[in-house]
Amino acid sequence: MKRLQVLFLVALSSSLLLFGCGKSEEASTPIVEPIIEAQPGAPEENETQAQDSADSETPPAEGMVRSRLTNEWVDENIAKTRPIAVMIPNSKTASQYDISKASVLYECNVEGSMTRLMGVFEDWSNVQKLGNIRSCRDYYVYWAFEWDAIYIHYGGPFYIDDIIGRSDTQNINCIEYGNATFRDSAKNSTDNAFTSTDRIKDAASHYGYPLEYRDGYADEQHYMFASDKEPNTLDQYSDAITASKVDMSPAYPVTNCYFVYNESTGLYDRYQHLSGDSDGPHIDLANNQQLSFKNLLIQNTYFEVRDQKGYLAFQCHDTTRDGWFFTNGKGIHVTWEKTSDYGATRYYDDAGNEIKLNTGKTMVCILEDGDTFTVDGKTIEAD
Repeated sequence: MKRLQVLFLVALSSSLLLFGCGKSEEASTPIVEPIIEAQPGAPEENETQAQDSADSETPPAEGMVRSRLTNEWVDENIAKTRPIAVMIPNSKTASQYDISKASVLYECNVEGSMTRLMGVFEDWSNVQKLGNIRSCRDYYVYWAFEWDAIYIHYGGPFYIDDIIGRSDTQNINCIEYGNATFRDSAKNSTDNAFTSTDRIKDAASHYGYPLEYRDGYADEQHYMFASDKEPNTLDQYSDAITASKVDMSPAYPVTNCYFVYNESTGLYDRYQHLSGDSDGPHIDLANNQQLSFKNLLIQNTYFEVRDQKGYLAFQCHDTTRDGWFFTNGKGIHVTWEKTSDYGATRYYDDAGNEIKLNTGKTMVCILEDGDTFTVDGKTIEAD
């Protein structure tokens, strides 16, 4: 199936900017081995080299392959199954269960400077209580598109109607199809809608959504990954900065989240405090596990306020903007671009080379133009 080519701009108002891959000679002397030509459809050499030696490493068990989301070894059946993208609140009253299982986690402001999260889950084969689930914001759908994920949300404002109404959008609206969720114990009666593996499969069947990747809707390769034997330390960049603490509080003034590099694990542990509460680890209530990430990606982007209620619009693609990449306790400036609805967001160093992430989970923070964050106390502005 050919990749759909669609525009991402949705009308906000007449004054708003809208947003959102010859014949061999006979020889009479020594016989040589014939040259084997590449078969049609075979990957080019540079494509196979893109994953370095990682793809040639021996799987830890038969039937395991590299994840396109994390580069970790996963069962091949998991790798063939489409991810789910789930809208999760990050308010003081949120009841977050199984959020630590997300392979990629997005964070962006919604109205009132409160952030909302979208977890992209590659392995959702055994979730019992995932959520809680909250409403859609249309810009998150474009980030879900690039993974060909089934997008799960609990309704949303009328601004989502155009993107949700498209024939290629495969979403589960938990208000529209009530069997997709169940109510369970939570911090309050608003944030108590959860889902599970069985309910997601039931909803996908109800809507007629395939559970395997659709042809042409997702890039075969998304993130570039360094090999496990030669991880990306960022030591090759003379302008790399030390990044022991990446503090997003100036950009996210309600949740005040920040990340601290844990040298013993090689991961960035996530912390946040809400509305004056004391600092604390960001915990998954299902397993009491702190959220931690191998890679942190910061994306600065154009935004507009849509109305007096504070609903926002963000430009998700058809742009090239700057950002930052943090891993292994260091960081570099990058630029990012996303050229189509389903195209992957690509990140490049200042020399124009696509960066390589390290094996593991990734956190993506979307920042409004003009916002700032700090790295080890030094302020960095979103240009």
